Amino acid sequence: MLLGEQDQFLSYNGEVLVFQLSKPKQAEEADEKIMNLCVRRMVFNRDTKLFVQKSSGAFSMGASHSKIEMICCSCTTDSRTGIILPCILMKKKKRNSIKYFLLLLHSSDQFEPCFYFKLDYELKEDIRLFAGPSLLWIHANKLFYISSNTCVVQSAPVHLSCVVWTGEIVGEGTVVLGIRTACLPETEDPDEFCVSDRAIWGSEFFGYAIQSQKFLSGTCFMPHAYSRVVSSVYVCRTERLRKQLQISLVAITHKNQLVWFQNGAPKGVCELPYEKPCSVTPALTSSRDLLFAVSFASGNSCVVQRRDSLQVASKWQKVKCVLVDDFIGSGSEQLLLLFKDDSNTDVLSTFKITDLGEVNYASGISYKHDVPAAEGLQENGLLTVRALETRLQAGWTSVRELQQHLGLQKRVILESCRALIDLVEERTHILPNSKEVKCRRLPRSLLNSAKPFEGLVSLWDDVENPPDSLSKETSSASEVPEHFTEELWQRVVGDSLVVGVKLTESFYLSLSDVSLSLVMDQDFSSISPIIKCQSKIIKLNKAFSALAVSPSQIEPPPKKMKLDLHSKNDLKKEFPKRSSRIQLDGAKTVTAVTSLSPLLAFHRVCCVVLLHARRQNRQNDGLQQSKKITVLCGKILLNLEDISSGRYSIKMLRENSYCTGCMEDILAVLAVSVRFSFQIVSCDCTLTPVSSWLLGEMECTPFKECQDNIFCHKAGDVHGTIFNWALKNPFEGVLTIFCRNLTVLFQCLHSLTRVLPPSCNVKLLRSGSKAVLTEQLALALEKEMFTLKNSLFLKEAKAGNSLTWGNESGKKINNAPLASLLDTEEGVQQFRKKLQKEREESVQSMNQTLNGALYQKTALKIAEAQLSSDMIVWRLA
Repeated sequence: MLLGEQDQFLSYNGEVLVFQLSKPKQAEEADEKIMNLCVRRMVFNRDTKLFVQKSSGAFSMGASHSKIEMICCSCTTDSRTGIILPCILMKKKKRNSIKYFLLLLHSSDQFEPCFYFKLDYELKEDIRLFAGPSLLWIHANKLFYISSNTCVVQSAPVHLSCVVWTGEIVGEGTVVLGIRTACLPETEDPDEFCVSDRAIWGSEFFGYAIQSQKFLSGTCFMPHAYSRVVSSVYVCRTERLRKQLQISLVAITHKNQLVWFQNGAPKGVCELPYEKPCSVTPALTSSRDLLFAVSFASGNSCVVQRRDSLQVASKWQKVKCVLVDDFIGSGSEQLLLLFKDDSNTDVLSTFKITDLGEVNYASGISYKHDVPAAEGLQENGLLTVRALETRLQAGWTSVRELQQHLGLQKRVILESCRALIDLVEERTHILPNSKEVKCRRLPRSLLNSAKPFEGLVSLWDDVENPPDSLSKETSSASEVPEHFTEELWQRVVGDSLVVGVKLTESFYLSLSDVSLSLVMDQDFSSISPIIKCQSKIIKLNKAFSALAVSPSQIEPPPKKMKLDLHSKNDLKKEFPKRSSRIQLDGAKTVTAVTSLSPLLAFHRVCCVVLLHARRQNRQNDGLQQSKKITVLCGKILLNLEDISSGRYSIKMLRENSYCTGCMEDILAVLAVSVRFSFQIVSCDCTLTPVSSWLLGEMECTPFKECQDNIFCHKAGDVHGTIFNWALKNPFEGVLTIFCRNLTVLFQCLHSLTRVLPPSCNVKLLRSGSKAVLTEQLALALEKEMFTLKNSLFLKEAKAGNSLTWGNESGKKINNAPLASLLDTEEGVQQFRKKLQKEREESVQSMNQTLNGALYQKTALKIAEAQLSSDMIVWRLA
């Protein structure tokens, strides 16, 4: 083969690489001892519509008494870096040996020798480059391959006639798809379809994974019937769905057809316009059309378009090479066709770039009418750059203002936290001075640049005496009794920190909307000292009937318009003196739950525990006024050493068939748990299996102090779950479950349903047992009735003070007996006048108006009572 006829073309990142073998000029008369492999990087210029040279490089090789040829080139992955690089296979043939070597081309146009090997025969059939770089070929119906990792020629334990595809498959690595003589084991069923198919055609498809040395079934690619006609394959997409390999591919056949296969079944076929197709390459255009470029041995090419069906979209003759890449930089792929032109020595002189759509460039055509004037381009570019600079400057200004606003907001929060701590610890907090007050009256532009006045400002006017509201707020702390807490404790449950405050009975009965907050005592300038936590109220009586009330409890859908209450009280807080036995003899504990891991980042943390509530003050008119109070409950210390030693961990141990957890451990578990109650009713048989299930399968043991509630010791996710089984009668009971999450709840219910009789009915109760809710509803309706009665009596009393009952003349009607009045006509008229007067006075008394403040208080109290009763009715529904 003459020099210049071995030109190889390769597309790489939108560039066209042209490889040529040539002699250096200084070695033309040196007995041909040196040969150069030259490369030129050509890029398409959209202004001139021509290919121009971007850069070039060369690799020198000794050619003394040898013949050097380029075998093939391809883009493969370098296993060392994972970068795709151009790779060229070279052959140097001497008299007695043949040497093959691979070269990698880097972006600097430098060639790197990858590996070489020697053979005693020439490579002629199915030579393919793949990732590594690696090389495989067929010789004497055997598969051989070599990679850059081993640099040793290896043979695969397989006999085949040809290779139709090599590439990557998900989960299998590099796979070779080939055709071999059908292997029919004697153990297989002769009636099986795939066996009979292979027996008929005498050949079969198979896949061979090189890395794992595993065989893949060829039927997932295409039926064995196509093994005698398919010459080349391109796999478009591979994926695994439910451990099943899903493959989409196109194949060209010796029958001049292109066939589309989906998961081993043919989905479409197209007749090709020329004979002897050689290869097929896909292209994804800007219109999202999938094109298949088919090359033929005669030098012709065609494009098959896949939309509703496969059809030939265009065809060309005398084509030297077809490349697919983004040559114009539009973000989609185009076809580059290089035509044979004997009259021109430039390899890229005659070409065509097309995607069968809007893109259509060809050599020899003038595009001057498409190109705007250079002056217009420069002017438009200058205006665009200026507009972008203006937008960038405006965006930067907005970001800077936002940063300053966030910084000021952060300082306000920190200063507010310090003021709150000083307030509850009865220290005097120093407010910002007057200079900072004047600073807030400046415009925003001056405020951002006024660094000497930067800081927080007072929210009040510059006066010497504090406002009355502030003095009233601070005086509320003095109304709190000295001994309002019985105990302050902390526990660690999983990744949660639980802090509990046990309140005295007399103090708790006067409170509503009770919650806890945790504030870090250290002075951290970069973070907020407020710790996000969730508060719960846990009430335990002597029989350990636990009620966990969460502030985020769901509310019923509104039935009618309600007034905006000053305090949204829970029902159990509204009736502290007339509630059920559970509250009268119970200890009141308020807990706060927060995430533990963020606190451990500080290694040692001191937190202030604050109690927030509304305190009810009863007035002479029977109404109640609530006042917000904040009380310091104490401080807790938390460090990593105590957590690691298990000082605050809960200890639920078995001892003589009992659980020995203390009351604080029980409350901590309840605080981090979610409460669910289920009513279980059985019509046919008793509910004795529930107790057996709790003590047997769930491995529960009762608490020593309160045996009605049991703790689950079973290993797994359900460990730590608390159960309460209350049997109303042998056929009905309520099972209460305190679990960490819904997953644990589903596991418990799944285990329970396997032991319950099929006729059992399990119903989720929205809140507590039905008996308790019925008692609460009676109390709520009683309070609503008394509220309405008191409001009516109040109205009559107010109206009686402003009206004079009786007739306007003050004359008294004779109180003669009714019979004597009706005997005469005058008596009847007198009785009629008296009755009419009483009617008018009654109507007049019903149309009286009340004072606005008195009406507001009355309406508020009625709305509170109605809202409470509606809440109970919804929970019972």
